[in-house]
Amino acid sequence: MMSLPDFMEKQILFIEAKYGIENSLQFQNDNILYKKDWKNSNRISCFKVFAIFIIGNFTITSVLIKKCREYGIPLFLLGNNFKCYAALSAGFESNFILRDKQYKKENELDMAKILIKNKITNQLLLLREKGFPMNFENRMKELEMKLDKIVDDKELLGIEGNYSKEFFGNYFKSINWIRRAPRTKFDPANVLLDIGYTFLFNFIDSLLQLYGFDTYKGFYHKLFFQRKSLSCDITEPFRCIIDRQLLKSYKLRQVNERDFKYKNGKYVLDFEKQRKYLAFFSQAVMDNKEELFNYVKDFYRFFVVSGKDFPEFLITKNRR
Repeated sequence: MMSLPDFMEKQILFIEAKYGIENSLQFQNDNILYKKDWKNSNRISCFKVFAIFIIGNFTITSVLIKKCREYGIPLFLLGNNFKCYAALSAGFESNFILRDKQYKKENELDMAKILIKNKITNQLLLLREKGFPMNFENRMKELEMKLDKIVDDKELLGIEGNYSKEFFGNYFKSINWIRRAPRTKFDPANVLLDIGYTFLFNFIDSLLQLYGFDTYKGFYHKLFFQRKSLSCDITEPFRCIIDRQLLKSYKLRQVNERDFKYKNGKYVLDFEKQRKYLAFFSQAVMDNKEELFNYVKDFYRFFVVSGKDFPEFLITKNRR
């Protein structure tokens, strides 16, 4: 299993296809080689790569896929809209002991309560960090009382929705926030949140695969066709990373709504402007990669080591 010092030396590659150019990735002498129009453009050692995200149309070889599996490097294929349409795992799914414990785990509602409490706590911490007037301790006591009374997943989902609606309305008030509308491309802010959450999700999914989890078997998000429910679960406490980055990017005027085009009732990010937004979201994830790695490691230990507590991530402990 990869150690934290080894992981901290790893990099995530976000490779964007250039329009009108033949883009390709190849394996050569323990390196991943990026070519444009069949000419060498860049290279990196396989030992330094944690995961590869390929955006747009690329040519990849069967040798590259084989070597990525040998070096434990997952490949994620994304469309120009940043949606992941295929993933090539690194072959860690053979951890049958972990998966047996995962499938037989009881008290899923209790796990889901801890998870959502962590998510809402981070939302309240961000509001407090921003200076929103509230008594944080009283809000936490109120939350704990509500969670104690929950008897099923539907009630928990309702509480999560109510707190999230309040959070988005207050936290993003300065950017003329209307409402959260996932995947609808309702406005530029929602488009950017979808992009950021997608990168976060894929990073967490690759970490879970690193330990051998079945990422389709969740405990809060239930089994659904082709949905990686466990990856959806573990993403929840970390969404605050993307929320904080989006507000920061608006304040720094990194977000320009003229970069977006309105087509068929949806906002679409102009192709030539994509790299700018890829940069600050990917950096936000990478700035927190140690916390993400430790959380998934502790989540793994929660399953395989008797008596281990469910992990927790608190956003204000990491002021990056």
